Amino acid sequence: MQRTPTVVDVATVAQVSRQTVSNVLNSPDIVRPATRERVERAIAELGYRPNAAARRLRTQRSSTLGIRLDHEQNGISGVVLDRFLHALVEAADARGFRVLLFTADSPEDEIAQIEALIEGADADGFVITATAENDPRLSWLHDHDVPFVSFGRPWGVPLDVWDSYPWVDIDGRAGVRGATQHFLAAGTQRIGYLGWPTRFGQDDERRQGWVEAMDAAGTPRDGLELAVEDDVDAAAAAVRTALSAGVDFEAVVCASDTLALGARMALPAAVPVVGYDDTPVAGALGMPSVAQPLGEAARAVVDVLLGSTGHAVLPAPAGHHLLEPSVVWR
Repeated sequence: MQRTPTVVDVATVAQVSRQTVSNVLNSPDIVRPATRERVERAIAELGYRPNAAARRLRTQRSSTLGIRLDHEQNGISGVVLDRFLHALVEAADARGFRVLLFTADSPEDEIAQIEALIEGADADGFVITATAENDPRLSWLHDHDVPFVSFGRPWGVPLDVWDSYPWVDIDGRAGVRGATQHFLAAGTQRIGYLGWPTRFGQDDERRQGWVEAMDAAGTPRDGLELAVEDDVDAAAAAVRTALSAGVDFEAVVCASDTLALGARMALPAAVPVVGYDDTPVAGALGMPSVAQPLGEAARAVVDVLLGSTGHAVLPAPAGHHLLEPSVVWR
């Protein structure tokens, strides 16, 4: 059995002392760059992994990131968070961190859970998902100097404090706009949009992509927009009602794969439908959908939260990343 490399092995290969290796691992800023690079090369060459328990005792840090596990969601769209969580665990592990899942019944309950985890030194930072307008979680974390990054923009936050909130998001407006422009370029005119009733944050971002593409092309959109809750049956019923009223759809772009499945059930087979999230359902049905780069988003979240030095430095300065989705055409 191959022997697990130790700090002594790293020090020998890098030709430095054990203390220098320890400093690179725990206080890299005090080590000269050339020496630090030599030690990091030795660590990579040997495949050395620090003893996490010993490091937690030395640094008084848990090397753990906390994230709320949402209650069971729609079986179609709920897979998005599952993918993100999986990617987040991988990204955190690559930086020597673990991910702790916890549950909460409301934003206020989530704040209470976070406060308890901080008091127990069980987590060093937090990832916030499903951000909403004037989200109380973000303001509490910011005001209490708790390291965090939100996967989703801080909707409704005043512009004078926007830059102090760290976030990573995916440009839903660009994704829906790209899908709509694809149909317009092919000469399609009556492109419908099936979205959600609310018009704020993520909801409005996706809708605005359709609005911008249609208006830029000078294409009328009156009567082509439908809004229902994220439910397959509700989406199908709304589309059937529109068809009964004489609405002639040539294509439909949707805010989610859930809505797209409902639209697909109600529309003639010749009318193309594009969803959003590129879920397994969309793939199984051969339905085109906007794909979110969730792996890239998870890595960006970890990079912002832990800093870009390759070491676990908390809290990290605020950072913003708006990532581009892409349409998967089938």
